[in-house]
Amino acid sequence: MANNQSYEVDIEQLLRKHYKKIIAVLVGVLLVSDAFFQIEPEEAGVVTRFGEHVRTVGSGLKTKIPYLETVYKVPVERQKKQEFGFRTQEPGVRTRYARGSRAKDESLMLTGDLNLANVEWVVQYRVDNPYNYLFKVRNADNTLRAISEAVMRQVVGDRTVNEVLTVGRAEVASKVKELIQKTCREYSLGVQIAQVVLQDVNPPEPVKAAFNAVNEAQQEKETLINQAKSAYNKVIPKARGQAEATIQKAEGYATKRVNSAKGDVARFNAVYKEYRRAPEVTKRRIYLEAMQEVIPKLGDKVITSGDDSNMIPLLNMQLKKNK
Repeated sequence: MANNQSYEVDIEQLLRKHYKKIIAVLVGVLLVSDAFFQIEPEEAGVVTRFGEHVRTVGSGLKTKIPYLETVYKVPVERQKKQEFGFRTQEPGVRTRYARGSRAKDESLMLTGDLNLANVEWVVQYRVDNPYNYLFKVRNADNTLRAISEAVMRQVVGDRTVNEVLTVGRAEVASKVKELIQKTCREYSLGVQIAQVVLQDVNPPEPVKAAFNAVNEAQQEKETLINQAKSAYNKVIPKARGQAEATIQKAEGYATKRVNSAKGDVARFNAVYKEYRRAPEVTKRRIYLEAMQEVIPKLGDKVITSGDDSNMIPLLNMQLKKNK
């Protein structure tokens, strides 16, 4: 017992003698431990001194003034996302989603033609200015959420329900991304919008059946119009080709007749010119040419002089020959 009491007394005396050194060592350890901090590769560190921003540091082991400077770590390389109209419960190969009352309120929108649509979308973004993200706007993520919902309602309200549901989805997503980024720059939000994805767009459940019936009718209408256009494109070009061929044939025939007439005129003028030089000779030549063309077509011929007394024997011989 005496030894234990002596040992405790020695420790107490030692502490009393060196307590200043021990306190100094403890303070030094605390100061050193608070002077160093680690920034991960996907983060940036925003350092403030008495609440004032003094610098922004990158990844690695860094130092600061202990207890006078504060470090805020911001994930600048990590892509973040906000979901509207649904919430992801279990991500994976078969992702499970939840659609609560708050999500339904976000997604139900009025289109430009006064129809309702359930629009579900995702905004993917990352922090590109850590200082603005932390200090320019209070709760930048909630502000971005409000901006995204307001912009989506504006863009959907400028379009018809058919554009939002079908052909205009890509345009809607592109326009929403552009307007969100523009508003974020105006608010100095410090975020960069990577992508806006329209996850699902449907009419509300109470009118879904009627809307589907209308869509089917419109699709049938488009099908009939396309069939009519196909028939038109098949018949009209063929008719135009036939008409063009007929026109070209008629033009060729007209050219042929004109050239033939011009040749006849030239030949007649040439004959007339020769006729004027020697009328009797020309008449006789014309007469002989005509006889040369006509006589072979007459069959048997009997040529006599003015005296017809010798005709009968010749005719009898001709009759016997024919028999």
